[in-house]
Amino acid sequence: MDTKQTFLEDLKSRDNIKLSLMVMKIIFRETDKLICILADRTGEIKASVPLKDGDIKQGMVIQINGSKNVNLEVKSYKIIRDYNISDYLPTVKRPIEDIMNEIELYTNKYVLSKEGRALNDYFFKDEEFLEKFKKGIGGVSMHHNYIGGLAEHTLNVMKITAKLSEKYKCRRMEVAVLAAKLHDIGKVYEYDCNGPFKYTMRGQMEGHIVIGVELVDRAVRENLNLYPEDFVNRIKGCIVQHHGKLEFGSPREMNMEESFIINYADSIDATMNKISQLKEKTEPDTWSEFDRRIERKLYL
Repeated sequence: MDTKQTFLEDLKSRDNIKLSLMVMKIIFRETDKLICILADRTGEIKASVPLKDGDIKQGMVIQINGSKNVNLEVKSYKIIRDYNISDYLPTVKRPIEDIMNEIELYTNKYVLSKEGRALNDYFFKDEEFLEKFKKGIGGVSMHHNYIGGLAEHTLNVMKITAKLSEKYKCRRMEVAVLAAKLHDIGKVYEYDCNGPFKYTMRGQMEGHIVIGVELVDRAVRENLNLYPEDFVNRIKGCIVQHHGKLEFGSPREMNMEESFIINYADSIDATMNKISQLKEKTEPDTWSEFDRRIERKLYL
């Protein structure tokens, strides 16, 4: 496996640069060169790459030799096929297993019924699903847009949901916390996380809310006699309603205590994640760039 030693954030303007980068976007092709965006987990740069046989495609990792001024001038390159994906795509800062262990703690505390445990285990005892979940992203660009972002967001929504449910004495706390854990499971199949981040065909056609409901339906059908109808309706209702309003992508607006709580928890975490990302690239006491999600600049 290629071991990446140098990252974009380490580069200065100079000649004789050698490092590996992922092809994030092909802007256009000329007769003798390719103009594209190359990146690793620390940033991205516009580059001019000499054309060979049209072998460069989006998502490939290439080792380049070249020079950097404002942009990157690539003199030669070779394709790298064995690499660590986390070197080239942004990744959650905490160890993913720490996040998953904390998710399990909240699950064990609040999800106690046989139907709740069975629905949880259908997904989170499935190794294939679990691996996809741990690598999942919260979004392509909106929030938690990094490997492990889906797990991090899920944990935060569970935490906020539990706190709000206890504070306001939610009648169905187990449903609220379990639905918080399951609210974004459709994102496992909505996004392609292999780089660059993008929607899958299924994601484009259905979206994570529809996919999530389909996944719960499949789980319930495997053990129909176990799941009470009210339990299933509430779990699916929370998934359907967690965006809150029709104009925000929910097929139905909120009409349960649990779905209000999850919507607020989801919105808080998604918004504060975007603010955290703005803080990372904004000096104190200055204005941030305009952010499309929160629809404003922030004075940080």
